[in-house]
Amino acid sequence: MANSGLQLLGYFLALGGWVGIIASTALPQWKQSSYAGDAIITAVGLYEGLWMSCASQSTGQVQCKLYDSLLALEGHIQSARALMVVAVLLGFVAMVLSVVGMKCTRVGDSNPTAKGRIAISGGVLFLLAGLCTLTAVSWYATLVTQEFFNPSTPVNARYEFGSALFVGWASAGLAMLGGSFLCCTCPEPERAASSPQPYRPGPSAAAREPVVKLSASAKGPLGV
Repeated sequence: MANSGLQLLGYFLALGGWVGIIASTALPQWKQSSYAGDAIITAVGLYEGLWMSCASQSTGQVQCKLYDSLLALEGHIQSARALMVVAVLLGFVAMVLSVVGMKCTRVGDSNPTAKGRIAISGGVLFLLAGLCTLTAVSWYATLVTQEFFNPSTPVNARYEFGSALFVGWASAGLAMLGGSFLCCTCPEPERAASSPQPYRPGPSAAAREPVVKLSASAKGPLGV
């Protein structure tokens, strides 16, 4: 029962992390224009993501434009795209395997040992999905930080962390935590060795007693 509860907790944590990974991949706020300079007076906020760039007006109107060319993008954007897409795919496969391998479901093999191994496989894939997300988000954030503190970068062209980065960090943590819980649920060992053995009666007490034969000279006068 304890392993079943741990599996459910790990599954829902990892599922929430996977949903957050999808949201982080789709959000355009991976970096947003900075307002750190005192001389900056603008009514337009700029956002950039993995798939599009957006401009937000002070009136609340938002205009987004998809990137025209894939090959013309910077290398870190292409790498982040690939890592996030791989994370989404790994999370989907992990979700299916976890459902099949959890003890509280009757999907797939009825052998508890096989189901435990499938659940562990799902947990490992969730860990990999979280690791891919963490790598992509942290790498992107590092480049944004370097560009912000670069003296050659104009003040009005600096960017800060967008909300998608924080969603990505939180989602990676949930996916890795849930995957760890799924990996901690060890499969039940096969109990063939501990199965009850058929009863085999031993030799009778009479058969175990030694038989002593007396010679004729050892008999008494009455022949006994």
